[in-house]
Amino acid sequence: MSTYAALIADHDPMHFAIGAPGRPWMSYGALRDQAGYVASALHGFGIGRGDRVAIVLPNGPEMASAFVCVAQAAVTAPLNPGYKQDEYAFYLDDLKARALIVMEGYDGPALAAALGLGISVIRVVVGPEHPAGGFVLTQDGDALQGADIAAPTSGDVALILHTSGTTSRPKIVPLLQSNVVASARHIEASLALSAEDRCMNVMPLFHIHGLIAAVSATLASGGQVWCAPGFDALKFFTWMGEAAPTWYTAVPTMHQAILSRAPRNADTIAAHPLRFLRSSSASLPPQVFKALEEAFSAPVIEGYGMTEAAHQMASNPLPPRAQKPGSVGVEAGPQVRIAHETEPRLIDGVGEIVISGPNVTPGYENNDKANAENFFEAGGQRWFRTGDQGQFDAESYLSLTGRLKEIINRGGEKISPLEIDEMLMDHPDVAQVVSFAVPHPKLGEEVGAAIVLKEGKTTEAELKAFAKTRVAEFKIPRHIIIMDEIPKGATGKMQRIGMAEKLGLVKL
Repeated sequence: MSTYAALIADHDPMHFAIGAPGRPWMSYGALRDQAGYVASALHGFGIGRGDRVAIVLPNGPEMASAFVCVAQAAVTAPLNPGYKQDEYAFYLDDLKARALIVMEGYDGPALAAALGLGISVIRVVVGPEHPAGGFVLTQDGDALQGADIAAPTSGDVALILHTSGTTSRPKIVPLLQSNVVASARHIEASLALSAEDRCMNVMPLFHIHGLIAAVSATLASGGQVWCAPGFDALKFFTWMGEAAPTWYTAVPTMHQAILSRAPRNADTIAAHPLRFLRSSSASLPPQVFKALEEAFSAPVIEGYGMTEAAHQMASNPLPPRAQKPGSVGVEAGPQVRIAHETEPRLIDGVGEIVISGPNVTPGYENNDKANAENFFEAGGQRWFRTGDQGQFDAESYLSLTGRLKEIINRGGEKISPLEIDEMLMDHPDVAQVVSFAVPHPKLGEEVGAAIVLKEGKTTEAELKAFAKTRVAEFKIPRHIIIMDEIPKGATGKMQRIGMAEKLGLVKL
């Protein structure tokens, strides 16, 4: 059965499953017991199958365990702990969340947003007796009514995330139990993961990359996932010494920060040799690929994923097959093809990358327009348009050749330009704004904004300070250009693509 519960059902109960700095390991037996306890507790709180539970927890073993356990009883909806209250209010309302899980003692913006919407609040309480990932749950206030206590089936939604859009509000991506399990199995197979492997997770666990590649694929294999409390380049090698991992997965910006400290930590690298390193969520520069390979004396496996695919779509293979710098590898789970960019047909050569497979979302929630634009039928199969342009080489390795969408990809964090536009337009002195991607040597892209003011004398610094009160840190525009008029295209529309070049923010 393709459910999260079945994914971890048969592993050795004494084998380690979840670890963390300075904490005893949680075994697979204890993890299954924890999942049973969480299901029972949620049912007692009035939460069950089909109910959406938002999770706002710090990175670490409790976040990993909460995701794994809640997914076996209800619908998980992890949210970024860095959001502001307005962002939480939007996402909680849009998700139709029935409950919010936070840490004991938490009194931040997610709580305020939940209380404003009348959403039940559940607390994670960690005691000294608990291993990594162990906790008990308490509920603020009275229990809800009407929980479906049946176990989720493969066709039920396991995980809900938002993905940013350029021309509309963020889209809701429901991922079924079967989607999540299929993707975890795809990654397990492509990386040849086994019970002997240990992943050191430094990825945020509100993001598809960490949830599926680091946590779910590891647990699918019966291996161990050691959960760091976020990413910290200064602590990475200390953690590596404690965790003794066989692999880790990260985004390119993290790899670059790790590389900068690798020479002085050569002894740790030698003492804990990695079987491979994995990179995904943004393009890995070939120079960084080679430097990582040399620093760790291990193959670098670059993958290609997105939320709608429950993460992985393609991956460079393990040795003895080649890892090609600049390529995202071969198809690794779903079928990957090239389609005409406007017509519903598959083609050879350069075109839009499309996918079809058991890991692909059945469609955006309550968004017929987006589904019509992003899915099509061809050859008796349903294909999803990734929005990326690419081509295969003679050995079936896929390379990305361009971006069809205007989403800003800042080090793996996807940002909707429209969201930034709308946020800046709330400033009383702003008359017009267009947000766009600005190339960055390490992050890949960062946020820029061209602004026309009313009659006020607002400065760039004041606009950035305003943005800081409204959106998470990674969304704040790093480049704000105040202009008399924003350049427009031939049809009179403000064009995001190419705006950085027009404004002289790109070194040609």
